[in-house]
Amino acid sequence: PRLRGAAAPPRAMAGRLLRAGGGRLGVAALPRALLAASGPGLCPRRGCAPEEAAGEAEAALLALGFSRAQARRLRGLQPRLGPRRAAAAAEQLLLLGLSAEAALGLLERSPELLRAAEAQLKERAEYLRRLGLGGGHLQRVAGRCPQVFTLPRRRMEAAVRVLREKCLFTAEQLTEVLQSCPGVLLEEPGSLQYHFQYAYFRMGVRQKEMVKARLFRTPFAELRNRHIFLERRGLYQTPLKGQTQTNNPKLKEVLHLPEKEFLANLARATPEEYEVFKKLLAREEEEEEEKEEEEEEEEEDRDTEPGEGQP
Repeated sequence: PRLRGAAAPPRAMAGRLLRAGGGRLGVAALPRALLAASGPGLCPRRGCAPEEAAGEAEAALLALGFSRAQARRLRGLQPRLGPRRAAAAAEQLLLLGLSAEAALGLLERSPELLRAAEAQLKERAEYLRRLGLGGGHLQRVAGRCPQVFTLPRRRMEAAVRVLREKCLFTAEQLTEVLQSCPGVLLEEPGSLQYHFQYAYFRMGVRQKEMVKARLFRTPFAELRNRHIFLERRGLYQTPLKGQTQTNNPKLKEVLHLPEKEFLANLARATPEEYEVFKKLLAREEEEEEEKEEEEEEEEEDRDTEPGEGQP
């Protein structure tokens, strides 16, 4: 039995803190010493054996709410990084509101999160919250698009600038875009802008409808195939002088109908006709690219030819 007045062992102390903080919310109150185990073979205390370091790491994970089986699975992920890295990454995911099993599953599917510095994971989460991705939205981002937590900050900021300054989405619309399709933060700014411009100028769709239809969830190639197919069948008209054609199908229908329904109800065509069209369109694109390359080569040749009177 423990002597009266003696200090509580770390696991018991952590358990009380977790209960006092309401389960996962108490993670922030855990003493950092519980997560202080260093890399393999090292321990904060002089002379600590690797087995003892692993034991302390497991105690820290148990204190965070993981079961012993979950702690063993977590410690087995990239063990060369050391037990502290796994515990720190798990802690940051718990702070997002994920359950222990969800956090573990995410780390198993996305091992790059283990290689990220703890400060980076925390900073990315704060940046996403400032963009309006709080609460359940942040948890869904972690589950569907974990790459944003390891993406360079400048890449994320570049995508946000395009959406605000080039696409002219309002702050509220930007938040809705990020909530429905956080993957836009992974896109190259030029590709993201072209995706928007195609829908805006070629299809005559405005920002409000783009947000409602979740434009960026559909790959650009699929958007273009469906739009041009409808256009060539006389079922979609390109707007004239900025005037949207009211008889055009809604963007939501063009984007999100399953292909079978899209062909039967919207395009009124067979799957065979659509497949032939896509092959022909791909061939047209190749020929256009070859023509552009030839024109560029001819222009370069003219620039390098000597002028009149020159040797």
